[in-house]
Amino acid sequence: MFNNKEQCKEAITGRLKTQLGKGVEKATERDVYKALSSLLQSEIMKQWKKTNDTYRTNKDKQVYYFSMEFLMGRLLGNNMLNMKVIDVVDEALKDLGFSLTNTEDQEKDAGLGNGGLGRLAACFLDSLASLGIAGHGYGIRYKYGMFDQRIVDGYQVELPDHWLNEAFAWEVRRPEEAVEVRFEGRVTSREREDGQLDFHHEGYETLQAVPYDVPVVGYNGDTINTLRLWSAEPSDKDIMHLAHKYHDYSHMLGHQRTHESISDILYPDDSTLEGQKLRLKQEYFFVSAGLQSAIKKFEQLDLSWDQLPHKAAFHINDTHPALIVPELMRILMDEKQLSWNKAWDITLRSVSYTNHTILSEALEMWPIDMFRAILPRIFMIIEEINNRFCHELWTKHPGDYDRIGRLAIIADGQVKMAHLAIVGSHSINGVAKLHTEILKKREMKYFFGTFPERFNNKTNGITHRRWLMHANKPLSNVITDVIGDEWKRQPTRLLNLLKYQEDASLLDNIYNVKQHNKESFSDWLYKQSGIMVDPTSVFDVHIKRLHGYKRQLLNALHIMYLYNEMKANRTPQVAPRTFFFGAKAAPSYHFAKKVIKLINTIATVVNNDPDVNDQLKVVFLENYSVSIAEKIIPATNVSEQISTASKEASGTGNMKLMMNGALTLGTMDGANVEIYEQVGEDNIYTFGLRSDEVLKYEREGGYVAKNRYHQDERIRHTVDQLIHTSPFSDDGTEFKFIYDALLTYNDEYFVLKDFSEYIEKQKMMNRDYKDVRQWSKKSLVNIAHSGAFSSDSTIEAYANDIWNVKHQQVVLK
Repeated sequence: MFNNKEQCKEAITGRLKTQLGKGVEKATERDVYKALSSLLQSEIMKQWKKTNDTYRTNKDKQVYYFSMEFLMGRLLGNNMLNMKVIDVVDEALKDLGFSLTNTEDQEKDAGLGNGGLGRLAACFLDSLASLGIAGHGYGIRYKYGMFDQRIVDGYQVELPDHWLNEAFAWEVRRPEEAVEVRFEGRVTSREREDGQLDFHHEGYETLQAVPYDVPVVGYNGDTINTLRLWSAEPSDKDIMHLAHKYHDYSHMLGHQRTHESISDILYPDDSTLEGQKLRLKQEYFFVSAGLQSAIKKFEQLDLSWDQLPHKAAFHINDTHPALIVPELMRILMDEKQLSWNKAWDITLRSVSYTNHTILSEALEMWPIDMFRAILPRIFMIIEEINNRFCHELWTKHPGDYDRIGRLAIIADGQVKMAHLAIVGSHSINGVAKLHTEILKKREMKYFFGTFPERFNNKTNGITHRRWLMHANKPLSNVITDVIGDEWKRQPTRLLNLLKYQEDASLLDNIYNVKQHNKESFSDWLYKQSGIMVDPTSVFDVHIKRLHGYKRQLLNALHIMYLYNEMKANRTPQVAPRTFFFGAKAAPSYHFAKKVIKLINTIATVVNNDPDVNDQLKVVFLENYSVSIAEKIIPATNVSEQISTASKEASGTGNMKLMMNGALTLGTMDGANVEIYEQVGEDNIYTFGLRSDEVLKYEREGGYVAKNRYHQDERIRHTVDQLIHTSPFSDDGTEFKFIYDALLTYNDEYFVLKDFSEYIEKQKMMNRDYKDVRQWSKKSLVNIAHSGAFSSDSTIEAYANDIWNVKHQQVVLK
């Protein structure tokens, strides 16, 4: 695209003139961002078309990855990296008097996701394109992100995330490809001449789903796939229907606004019936729109319907898109006139499902009456799927009412989405070895017994391009200087670093890069928030969604304990420490929001106490995001991965942090187990209950939190500070909810059970950090083994084992 910096400078100044009417001397960083993103998008368009033409000509099988979230992060830097122009752009901008970093900072994080689920989907899209696989994302174009988090007096306050206030530079609206989605109404049937029933949906309300396409640029810029995001807009038919129905402009606008709200915000509060209705409509909206779009593509191939599973793979990422199963059945039967058996065979061979959790709260269920009213035809189809499935179970296990009750899709007044996804998919995978084994042996034991051939594991992965090559260019350069650049295409070649474990020069370089990154992050933090931190301190980082099982509370209680010890002069710090937290709590999750308040209260106490604040500091990173992650992960020394064993399906933050040389302090949970297997016990710090122990306690009882409280003076003193007069609780009521969760309600996530071991491992890590050479060696071992967790490897496994798709690099001629 740009052969040299002079050509790049000329292109940028020319675009500033033609697009914005400005000379470079009057241009702002925002102007430069607009000009540069416009130049890149123009180039992307050419190869995007070529990619789609190639897929169409070759009749390649397409993967359609349906996900409620795609946490893409900023795209300017990622696109420049994958198009291999980032270095020349950097040089050109310097000559023009601008900074690449500041230019990238002009882009808002796209508000299309919240946590690990959405970031995983983004990494997968990057790997699909980089491997030359015809794979596309389908989701919702949310007008507002999850929320903009502000901390006011220590409390989380949610503000609207207006991420679309500025035009999203990378999207292309495709109104000509809009489709209609139907809700409510009634279903009638009549018998055809061949004896089959025709079903007709009548009296429904329609909504137009308008696609906005975002290019997904693969490494080298050869393959460019598509993230298609659907926006809910009123159709002309719907407007006319509303006009006839209400005869009142204000009522009509109100009803129209209700429909448009379907694509307003990610994860509306489902603690109310209205919230549940909206979330169910969201899920059907993007599933129906996406399937209609994919089916239109297939029909252009002019093949028989038997060929659909050979040309399309529909993937359910968690339970949110589980309605793919009945919606595909509806299209095949009601619109394409296929029989039930033929439609079911095609559906089963076309659909696959990834389970991301064993938490019952995340395995979605919808009230029957609400579901039937909103999606009458879809409910009928699910009801028939359930009846046929239960009949099969009865035939195989006559009289086993317990088994049928456990596996039924419709039971106890609920439609169970995970059950629907399992019954309607040819493949069900977990996302880490431990997680998959728990699914097979416990949470989905009966399903595994029914469909053993469908279950498999695909451990999650991350794209090393964004999380190492782009986020940590200094480390990337050090690695390339030592082992060459083949690792950029084949990340498992990072293992070649192990040959240099005793190379003092390399170990010094790794340490110096980390120190440089810590200084850079400290400067950024001060500019952003006025908070000063010591870059020579240990950066201990806990960044993930705020949830009880992720145990930010355990970390917070340890800091309280550490503060008490330092004030009493019992435990001097070996190395100064700065504890960072970054997390958002769901707006209706009271416990999580209390933990945020506790962390910020601890920060206020610790950071303002001259007795300790030169050795200990606590920082809560407001409004944590992908772009903040890209800044702090390269600067991290200690990676907190302390979830209750058996609760974290996999984790991907653990992989990003190890890839950047952080050492893991964690439980044997999720992918931590596989990190342990890769790096060995000398290069990771593990503690706490194992998953089988947690599951046994949950199954049989035997854990009494109050016993731990009475037996361990450290626990008793620390926990009492939540409700008694202390530096952390003035009136004793603020954190009573947390106190009760630990003692009155028996510590659901075993925080107190693991507290003692956690303290000891923290002490060990703090001592070990002082040996710079050995710490750097451990860091090198983690970096070397991180290639095993590349999403390229994960996607290759999906492509070969589940989707049966081939690689097809598209090369510019």
